[in-house]
Amino acid sequence: MLLINNQVVEKILDIRGCMEALETGYHDLIHERAVYRGRYDLFVPNDDPKLMYRWGTMEGASRSFETFAIRMKSDMLEWPEGKTVEKYCIEPGTFCGFVMVFSTRNGEPLAIINDGIIQHMRVGGCAGLGAKYLSREDSSVVGIFGSGGMARTYLLAFNEVRKIRKVKVFSPTKKNREVYAAEMSEKLGITVTPVDRTADAVRGSDIVATCTDSIQVVVDDPALIEPGMHLTCVKSNEWNPEIVKRSDLVVKMGRATMNLDVGQMRIGGEAAVVAGNAEEIKRIANPKVDIFSADFPLLTDIMSGKLKGRTDKNQVTFFANSGTQGLQFASTAGYVVREAKRRGLGQQIPTDWFLQDIRD
Repeated sequence: MLLINNQVVEKILDIRGCMEALETGYHDLIHERAVYRGRYDLFVPNDDPKLMYRWGTMEGASRSFETFAIRMKSDMLEWPEGKTVEKYCIEPGTFCGFVMVFSTRNGEPLAIINDGIIQHMRVGGCAGLGAKYLSREDSSVVGIFGSGGMARTYLLAFNEVRKIRKVKVFSPTKKNREVYAAEMSEKLGITVTPVDRTADAVRGSDIVATCTDSIQVVVDDPALIEPGMHLTCVKSNEWNPEIVKRSDLVVKMGRATMNLDVGQMRIGGEAAVVAGNAEEIKRIANPKVDIFSADFPLLTDIMSGKLKGRTDKNQVTFFANSGTQGLQFASTAGYVVREAKRRGLGQQIPTDWFLQDIRD
């Protein structure tokens, strides 16, 4: 069995390989060779009223990779001033999340993988697939909101499927957007310019992506949206629902798997349960906007030819990058494990540690 850290994942998983792995997984889904469960969160109130514990999981299987994967994460959450969500494990600056991978051929535990790099790559890779199937082929100008890991992988993915020549980035912290602009400009060899206003990131862009940790609407003014734009997001609350409503074609990555029973609710656009009373639940800064809850056509329907994608250069398309998260981890982690074995990377740990002779 392999223990694979983020440094090894970074050596293996570039954006092209990630997107190829995701497409393989989604073609499995189209041909009834894959299955998934979307994200599911469990919240536990803390004695400190500013903090909340969250356990999150998502899982899926791809027959092409012969893998089942479950991603698990353990977070302490807080919402400073009700504007963003901050998280850590044990102390600020450290995080706990990993993917366990199993063989669907014989049930063997194959790997435990740190989820940091895979998490950012698989979300960005899906945004890239959205742009591949929905944006104009001549799209060359990108507007990015955010300057963290998602903002980086989203731009990598857009650059993979379109010939990007110019990027405008807005982030509330001036230093962060300047660092992002310098780094991504050097990495991609294109012009990346930090901008001071949200409107400047939107106007004149062919692709606009919100990649933030905000729990408030990020792009609010429908008047900013121009014909031919392709819009996308990370979270359910980043866009004014009126912008989504006015878009000519709205497509979602996949449907969430959620049954509204046993106390389940939607928090941040995802299924959740809370081990707390009504007053404790009120501590959670649950965004008021949830564009993921609507029923939209699926990207797999466009990939399969069941539905048409963009049919006109002036159409405004919106890609809601949510759903099927478990399959994304099965595909990308399956790819990482395969490549780690081929290249002799990762740390070997005894498989026997995870086996027993007592039947359940």
